[in-house]
Amino acid sequence: MIKYIAYCRKSTDEKEKQVLSIESQIAELKEFATKEKLQIVCFLTESRTAKTLGRPVFEEVIQKIEKGEANAILSWHPDRLARNSVDGGKIVYLLDTGKLIDLKFPTFWFDNTPQGKFMLSIAFGQSKYYVDNLSENVKRGNRQKLRKGILPNKAPYGYINEPRLRTIEVDPIKSRIVKKAFELFAEGESSIADISRFFQKFGITKYSGKMLHLDTVKRILSNKFYIGIINFGSEIYEGTHKLFLPPELFSKVQKIIKAREHPKNNKHNFTFLGLAKCSECGCSITAEVKHKCYPKTRGNVDYIYYRCTKKKTHCGQIYLREELLEQQLRAIVAKSSLPDSWAKLWLERLNKEGTEEKANSENQITKFSSEVQKIDKKLDRLLEGYLDQIVDPQIYQQKKNELVELKIKFKGKMAGISKNGSEWLGLMREFIEVAADAAKIARAKHNGEELSFFAKKVGSDYCI
Repeated sequence: MIKYIAYCRKSTDEKEKQVLSIESQIAELKEFATKEKLQIVCFLTESRTAKTLGRPVFEEVIQKIEKGEANAILSWHPDRLARNSVDGGKIVYLLDTGKLIDLKFPTFWFDNTPQGKFMLSIAFGQSKYYVDNLSENVKRGNRQKLRKGILPNKAPYGYINEPRLRTIEVDPIKSRIVKKAFELFAEGESSIADISRFFQKFGITKYSGKMLHLDTVKRILSNKFYIGIINFGSEIYEGTHKLFLPPELFSKVQKIIKAREHPKNNKHNFTFLGLAKCSECGCSITAEVKHKCYPKTRGNVDYIYYRCTKKKTHCGQIYLREELLEQQLRAIVAKSSLPDSWAKLWLERLNKEGTEEKANSENQITKFSSEVQKIDKKLDRLLEGYLDQIVDPQIYQQKKNELVELKIKFKGKMAGISKNGSEWLGLMREFIEVAADAAKIARAKHNGEELSFFAKKVGSDYCI
């Protein structure tokens, strides 16, 4: 008696819209078995690709046939059984040895004869060709997308894949969340975990609703896609997607990430550490906590002192209380302040200067445009050398990445000039705004972190 194992498979990664779902295959096979009066021992199903080895359910089918529990297979089509030469060979070998007597398919004729096995081998070969050709078509499509500056993968957070245009567009809601996350991290007060919690609060999570993994958040904050650079297969391409993140903000975040890769092992987060050096010997300033107990009044109290590390030579400087250091710093910041009336006058003058600088901006844009054209010519020559096998593939990839990043940098400067005018105007405007806020920062209380951050903006090389 012929005993059939009904095997149904639906791949999750192949673009086979014409293939029935597993439920539909089961229904069709039951109807076919009733019509042909076939005895089905069991139904075995799995959702895995057949182009590679290692399908556990298919191996179970083979084992059952080798043990004699069944001697025939019922499936929707031969490509459900095999899309690679090894699995197809197993089926044909079982037919040759007589352990497999028959194969039935509602959509394919088979007879256990030399001609039938020959046609079955052709069907398996066609299935393998389909998979191989599909892979090549996907790779070719990816290359074409990359030439157009379009990422062929899933869009990063803040963007969405537009299926109709086959492009990547800015997500109007999530892009604001991602931009705010970059801004929070750029302030220097938030950790990667804080940003992950921020994302979860506003709906950017795993599929399960849990927080994004810290490595995932770090990849988001380091993804150059947000500044127009596509990194695909270890190669860099110039993206044509719209940007919602300022390059300056992205660069600031990268500096913070790099600085935190080798953090200092400080037990306490001292507010003004690393801000100044000793005025006598030029050594760095360190900080430490001193404990004092007031049993009858205040209990245990911590005092923070700053002192010279005295690593170079003998130094006569003594300890300095944090409160006294803060007073000196507030005095320095207050001296850097700009009266509101002056700030208003300077901004008005700056606006007039902006009009005059418009002509200069056009010249700068022309200059940068010329540099971009030169880079394009270098890329063309580099590609020709690579195709002629004059340039080593590794050198080609390295040089190409460098040139593409430089080209994107020049284009970013051109966009910045078009939007904000000459670079010095933006720096001057920032200086005026910072100087106008200096007095407010100096007068405020309990704002040590803000004071330290602001002091780094208005000056450098501080000495105590």
